[in-house]
Amino acid sequence: MTQSISSHVLAAAVVVAACCAIPALAQSGQPAAQDQMAVRFVDPIRGMPIEQAVARALQSEPALLAARTSIDAARGERQQAALRLNPMVSLMRQEQTGGSDNLTSAEVEWPLDLFRRPSRTAAADRGIEVAEFAAADQERMIVATVRAAYGELAASARDLEVSDALVAATRRSYELLRARVAQGAAPALERNILEVELHRLESQRLLQAGNAEAALIALTRALGVGPHAVVAVRDTLDRLVEADSPPEAAMAVPPPAQRADIREADARLRLAEARIEQARNDGRFDVNVFGSYMRMNFGFPQMAFGAGGSLEPIHGIFHNLAAGVTIAVPLSNRNQGAIAAAQAERAGAAHQRDARALTAESEVAAAAARDAHARRAVAIYASGVRTLALQNLEVVRETYELGRSTLTDVLAEQRRYLEIEMGYTDALRAAFEARTALKQARGDVK
Repeated sequence: MTQSISSHVLAAAVVVAACCAIPALAQSGQPAAQDQMAVRFVDPIRGMPIEQAVARALQSEPALLAARTSIDAARGERQQAALRLNPMVSLMRQEQTGGSDNLTSAEVEWPLDLFRRPSRTAAADRGIEVAEFAAADQERMIVATVRAAYGELAASARDLEVSDALVAATRRSYELLRARVAQGAAPALERNILEVELHRLESQRLLQAGNAEAALIALTRALGVGPHAVVAVRDTLDRLVEADSPPEAAMAVPPPAQRADIREADARLRLAEARIEQARNDGRFDVNVFGSYMRMNFGFPQMAFGAGGSLEPIHGIFHNLAAGVTIAVPLSNRNQGAIAAAQAERAGAAHQRDARALTAESEVAAAAARDAHARRAVAIYASGVRTLALQNLEVVRETYELGRSTLTDVLAEQRRYLEIEMGYTDALRAAFEARTALKQARGDVK
């Protein structure tokens, strides 16, 4: 009689545990309010879908906003590079000490800036391209970070949801069994065994809740908000993996050159080439045009005969105009050092481009391999492993009812079933992470 009552108690725990893994059976019972720790992380109605999370991060993540300001800075530098050099104006006034003589002059000098402005603006244009592709690469990284954080929170919430239901079922079973022990209808040993199992499950669930909290904080950081922001996800891990399963044609890997970081490397190579040309032009001759006006008020204290034959003071006002050019002649300094530095920068940019292309190819290949194997692992679990594990648990329970196994056997099989569910979560997590890595390697920002 005692064994029959105990077995029915454990059967209830098994059924509820199964409900965690098989949504179709979830109507058989819901955890009590104190056991629903997973509900704060996943909200199927008001929660944030992954597409909205990505869009929010692209709009407000501080590091990305900082990267975008570099584009405005580069455009400002382009505007400055297109401006012509300003003319220089000099004025001078000279007075004779103790006399009446004075000199007033004005001079204007205008640099022609020959050969320099086109190469300067070309280099600035390449700088804008570098800034734009750098910001695009930052977007690529932010999208991958948000997806990874979102998936980790969904995975942690799934583990926690399984534990919620199992703890709730075990607690109800323990209360029933404790009442039966008090009535003398069940041995105290079985109650103690179930109490130990309950505390073990509660401890495990607290660790999983901590993981979920940490995953939530990581997601809020990726979104660009503080750790105290109220955020919940809408998509479950199962849905995320299913949504990331497009037709094979849609998974055709684009050339690595489409990645933003490689395009940035290409832009840096063009920038280095433009700087070589700029350095060469800066080493060429230049011409400055100048013009001046001078007014001289000059005289002597002696007298002299003027045009009318009368004596007059010797005095005159003279107006002089002058114009000319000054030429900067590149004799010893032809900007050789700047040219050599720019050429070395160009060589380094070429090697950096090759390195990024090689990295991109390796990342795509590695992510594709992980993605393929993770999808197969998920398919194995979905092909009936979980159902078979549940059937094994039912068989052990029935043998316990017949007195051919012990309570410890039932609990051990229940733990194996729980491990299967946790393993399925790990497989889903690995599949989502692999697809996220593949999207990042391909340069997708969706």
